[in-house]
Amino acid sequence: MQHKAKKFSTRAKVVTSVAALVAVGVGVVGAVSASADTPAAAPAAAVAAVKDKAATTSTHLTIEAATDAAQAALKAAQKEGQQVTVAVVDRNGNTIVTLRGDGAGPQSYDSAIRKAYTAVSWNAPTSQLVKRLESAPTLKDIPNTLFLAGGAPVAYNHAPIAAVGVAGAPSGDLDEKFAQAGVAAISNGR
Repeated sequence: MQHKAKKFSTRAKVVTSVAALVAVGVGVVGAVSASADTPAAAPAAAVAAVKDKAATTSTHLTIEAATDAAQAALKAAQKEGQQVTVAVVDRNGNTIVTLRGDGAGPQSYDSAIRKAYTAVSWNAPTSQLVKRLESAPTLKDIPNTLFLAGGAPVAYNHAPIAAVGVAGAPSGDLDEKFAQAGVAAISNGR
């Protein structure tokens, strides 16, 4: 019996060639992707040089600690029948947590954040910073600051890492008392 070879049509040849190219292409892309997921090993000396000369380490308040501080400050205000907003900011002044108490005035939200920002910027309670305005009145022109009592810094090894700001009570002294209750919650490990 004679075996006849079938001739492939031009169309069949093109389809087969394209299928083969696709299979090879998928293999190449997979290999490139796999190697891209594995970072190239940097020389140990380069990594050490970066760590020693160009990197810094900082301590940040955890979200749990910030939440504990905000809740403690709000609870202290509620015990005295005050309707306030509490804000906790990180070392860079970015808001971590904000709690607006029931009935707190609309101005209290922004004021609490700005008091916290001011306290962390100078690592001092805002009640102390208000006194500095007498000798340096242009301090109040710095954007996002608010020189009213009610902000208290949170420090770790004497360096500011966060701050608690409270606004809405009838006096800054009360706001700051509640902010200090928030800081104490962190210090006491709650």
